[in-house]
Amino acid sequence: MKFIIIPTCLFMLLSVTSCKNSTKKVEEDSESISRVQTPSTLFYEIIGTLPHDTTAFTQGLEVYNGKIFEGTGIAGKTSLRILNSATGEIEAKHSRYGADIFGEGITILNNNLYQLTYENNIVYKYNVKELDKPIATSTWSKEGWGCTNDAVNLIISDGSSQLHFVDPANMNILNTISVRDNYGPVDQLNELEYIKGYIFANKWYSDKIYKIDPKNGEVVGVLHFAGVLKQYAPDFIPTTEEVLNGIAWDKESDILYVTGKNWPVIFKIKLQEEHESR
Repeated sequence: MKFIIIPTCLFMLLSVTSCKNSTKKVEEDSESISRVQTPSTLFYEIIGTLPHDTTAFTQGLEVYNGKIFEGTGIAGKTSLRILNSATGEIEAKHSRYGADIFGEGITILNNNLYQLTYENNIVYKYNVKELDKPIATSTWSKEGWGCTNDAVNLIISDGSSQLHFVDPANMNILNTISVRDNYGPVDQLNELEYIKGYIFANKWYSDKIYKIDPKNGEVVGVLHFAGVLKQYAPDFIPTTEEVLNGIAWDKESDILYVTGKNWPVIFKIKLQEEHESR
């Protein structure tokens, strides 16, 4: 074993340099955060509700051809469902999964439905017209949380503050953005939806939905849902896990559908013009 003796003066110089570098890094991080403007409060109107199956541990929500597609989780209870968007009725349910499969976010791109899994590292690909059996499976090396698409690539969250833009042909990561607001990184990003050029994301255990600029990861707006479920379902007492998690946008009617895990209702929402609330 060799020992390297550093002269005291050199050690002090290295320590001072290290402190300066650390201070500079903190200053740079603080400056980066300060450049992110306070997100606007996004206003909305609840125009109706649909009944929702309280056994559905909602992990993904999507509107396609006038129907609501829902992916649910919990190992042994994972399913894909098709709901009537006018009544909330379950028109079809597919649940042929292994007992260890924990379903997560879903999205539909080019008539194919992609379904993530939590820690199974599997992505299922279905023909959207036939959900009984996947047409392919792929490997995803990270945890699977939420999934959406920008009409070209999949956009996937993994529970961190990062969102990954992924080639649907081979699941290769093409780009990654880090999401942050004026306070710093926004992590535990969960269910996702791509709406008019922006990514909308649930934050796990939060009653907020964040509007994110996909070009730089900055949060530009926030939807607040505190107290809304209690107002519409006063007898429902959610557990700590039964949180807001489900965003689907019907671009034809410009209606946003929002629900949560095991919630008894799906909200039909109209987003209003943005107001500056900073």
